[in-house]
Amino acid sequence: MKTLEPAMNIEEQIDNLKEIGLIIDDIEYAKSFLNDVSYFRLIKAYSLGLKPKNSDYYKGITFEEIVQLYLFNANFRQLLFAQIEKIEVNLRCRISNYFSIKYGVLGYKNADNFVNGIYYNDFVEDMEKEINRNSKAPFVKNFKTNYENGDIPFYALVELFSFGTLSKFYKNMKNTDKKAIASSFGIGYTYLESWIENIAFVRNICAHYGRVYNVNLSKTPILYKQYIADGISNLRVFATLLCMKHILKNDNHWKDFVDQIELLFEKYTSVKPKLMGFPNNWKELLLD
Repeated sequence: MKTLEPAMNIEEQIDNLKEIGLIIDDIEYAKSFLNDVSYFRLIKAYSLGLKPKNSDYYKGITFEEIVQLYLFNANFRQLLFAQIEKIEVNLRCRISNYFSIKYGVLGYKNADNFVNGIYYNDFVEDMEKEINRNSKAPFVKNFKTNYENGDIPFYALVELFSFGTLSKFYKNMKNTDKKAIASSFGIGYTYLESWIENIAFVRNICAHYGRVYNVNLSKTPILYKQYIADGISNLRVFATLLCMKHILKNDNHWKDFVDQIELLFEKYTSVKPKLMGFPNNWKELLLD
C-alpha cells in the first residue's frame, strides 16, 4: 500500500515541479495561478501525456502549456454545456408533450406505461425526493396545495428532472413511444437512447468543472457506421459532438458553436485536438 504524501505549500509545489523538469519562467505567475487553481486539479489532470507516470516531464514542457490546457478545457466546457442545455430543454419538451397526450397528465403514476418495473420504482422514489427537495418552488407548492390529491401533472413534473433522470425515463419508455420521440429528431431510437445517456454523462462532467480534454468517456455513444468507418472513436468527446449535431440539426446557432471551437484551437496552441478524438476534417464532419 502506498503512503499518502504530506500537503505542500505553494512554494513547495513550485519547487517540486521544477525538480521533476517543468519549466517555470514566471514564478510569481505560477504562485498566483496555483493560489486560484489547486495543484491537484491543475497538475495531476493536465500533465497527462506531458510526462511518463511517476517520472520527469518531457524536455521543454512549461507551466504555461499546462495552464493553456486547463484554460482551454474550461472554455470548451462552457461552450459545450450551453449546447447540451438546448438538448435537455428540447428533449424535456418533446417527451412531456408526447407522454402527457398519450397517457394523460398523470400517466407517469401507472407502471404499465413503462417497460421495467424495477426502474419504474426507482423513478418514483427519485421523484418523491425531488418533489420534497423542491417543495418551496412556486409551481410545486401550487399543485400540492390547490389541486386534487396534490398531484403534479407530468408536463410540470418533468421540470424537476435532471438530465440523468430524463435519460432513464426515456430508456424505460415502451419501444413504440421511444420511436415516436426519436422520429421527431429523425433518429433511430436505439441511437437516441445511447446518445442521451452519453450526453447526460458529459453534461455532468461539465457541471462539476471536470475535464473533457484528453479523457476517455465511460459512457460511450453508439455511432453511425459511417463514423466508425472513418475511424472515429466513441471514447472521446468528439463522438459526443457528432451525436449532438444530429439532435440539433435544425439549430441556427450550431455553426456558431463550431466556429467558436475553431477559435479556441487557434487561441490555445498547446491543445492537441486529436486527444479529444477530433480528426483532421472535424469541422467538415460537424457541419455536413
